[in-house]
Amino acid sequence: MSGLLDALRGKLTAPAPGGVRLDGYLALEDYGALGDGRSVALSGADGSIDWWCVPNLDSPPLFDRLLDPKEGGRFVVTPIDSFTVERRYLPDSNVLETVFTTATGSAKLTESMNSGTAGRLPWAELARRVDGLTGSVSFRMEMRPGRRADGASPYHSTIGKHAVFHVGSVLGLLLHSEGIVVSRTDEAVTAEFAVASGQRRIVAIVAGEDEPLVVPTIDRIDERIDTSDAEWRAWSDRVEHGGPRRAAFIRSVLALKLLLFSPSGAIAAAATTSLPEGIGGHKNYDYRYAWVRDAGYTIKAFLAAGAQAEAKAAFSWLLKRLAEHGARVCYTLDGAVVPGLREIEVPGYRRSTPVQVGNAATDQHQHGIYGDIFETAARFVACGNILDASSAELLSHLADQCADAWRKKDAGIWELEESQHYTMSKVSCWQALARAVELADEGQLPTTCRERWSRERDRIAGWIEEHCWSEAKQAFVFYPDSDRLDASLALMVRFGFDSRERLEKTLDAIDAELGAGPYHYRYSDVAAEEGCFLACTFWMVEARALLGQRDRAEQSLAAITRALDRGVGVMSEMADPRSGAFLGNLPQGLSHLAHVMALDVLAAEDEC
Repeated sequence: MSGLLDALRGKLTAPAPGGVRLDGYLALEDYGALGDGRSVALSGADGSIDWWCVPNLDSPPLFDRLLDPKEGGRFVVTPIDSFTVERRYLPDSNVLETVFTTATGSAKLTESMNSGTAGRLPWAELARRVDGLTGSVSFRMEMRPGRRADGASPYHSTIGKHAVFHVGSVLGLLLHSEGIVVSRTDEAVTAEFAVASGQRRIVAIVAGEDEPLVVPTIDRIDERIDTSDAEWRAWSDRVEHGGPRRAAFIRSVLALKLLLFSPSGAIAAAATTSLPEGIGGHKNYDYRYAWVRDAGYTIKAFLAAGAQAEAKAAFSWLLKRLAEHGARVCYTLDGAVVPGLREIEVPGYRRSTPVQVGNAATDQHQHGIYGDIFETAARFVACGNILDASSAELLSHLADQCADAWRKKDAGIWELEESQHYTMSKVSCWQALARAVELADEGQLPTTCRERWSRERDRIAGWIEEHCWSEAKQAFVFYPDSDRLDASLALMVRFGFDSRERLEKTLDAIDAELGAGPYHYRYSDVAAEEGCFLACTFWMVEARALLGQRDRAEQSLAAITRALDRGVGVMSEMADPRSGAFLGNLPQGLSHLAHVMALDVLAAEDEC
């Protein structure tokens, strides 16, 4: 039976050619991401937008074909005849370009979640421009709103001279150029049109929720595609990173920018929900929330890129949530407590169920939150910034809390059901108190409890050295008296844990036991349940570079870069090491920010 399951898993994860659907599903690496600072849409290589939550990133989806290939909502602009496809983002931009080539000609599809010269628009505007390049290409267009797992029944109404679609409290318009004749039902709007060389057609959606709706002209929407591209390029021009990998660095920073929820400053972990970490498995989680861990790491990535405004907004938001709700693992994008798990009845990506929204991590405790928030504060200050009195008081209380709590078991960085004395959790507590002492010495925090923080920091370090090192494994292990490994321990190098020889041996053990080609699994004995975790590989690259192992870091980076060269630069959470197929939610902030930090370390070494 296990052989049959392995064969089935291999079949289901094998990628189809670009733009080709397997049982109705596109490979995850075939999606590009569009965003406007409020929501993210996923556009497939066959011209189908299969995911878009309106108006916010964590709203119910207007298009959800990603999780329901037959009945799900979608916005399709695809050639009628067989085609080949080439895709790319425009340079230094989140505007996406797809060139379709058929037997009769070629045409270019340019897609944008539009913004204006003053920033994000006060409505959602998803624009798609089709330009004829050679010959003539016939297209099929379909706009089919989703049914919210049968929780809403879409319909159309006529308001003034406009045909308006409604899904629950969301209303919107499908706007299009002259020359496109549409047919409407309550369920869908469809059309067929052709573009010859030199011709242009525009189709777009403007939408909102319980609010008056602006009806822009097609010409203005068309102009805003170019405006949006210019705004992305202007933002990228200010990114502070030089060297031969600047384009790759910017691509990941642009992906992180899509996850910054501009109405509040929160940073979402990913733009999707329920995409499986292993095809057919049960690890199908909702990542459209702000984790302290992911937000903290992303803030550091923004600071590394010189994006001070984004870093400050996200850091301020995070501190306010900690003050409001206490040290929780994650929060909603508008700052509330994340709801618990709830199942929805849709087929799921490649039939992987249950499909869940909400997140069980909301009720966990993870010591990692202490290290994450203090490392973020330290990096913020290291860039020449200062903490206010209220934030300093909050951080001091958190340091006191950490000094008391570190001896307890927790759920660990990987949010596991079994509470344990996870080594990484103890490292995070050491990290928090180490940074608290440094901030106090710099005058950023009150020094009242500075000596206590210092003593507890040293106690934790001693405890880790005594209880978490395995002579048999020649590595720091997952938790005391275990022979299992944890790839996140590569972060001990970044955090400055003072045990160089043991850290080098730990990295070697992680490579030997958790490595799978260019990838790494998160921890021991997890290969049967999920793919390899992309961030872990970038953490290993960063750690090798920081330890002076430049050649090994470069080799690992080159290998993982080749393995991930499968789409337009949007990374998922995981990948199947056998087929290379992407797994898990996307764009995955942790993958992109780990990539950014690895490139930043290598670039800093180039400058030395």
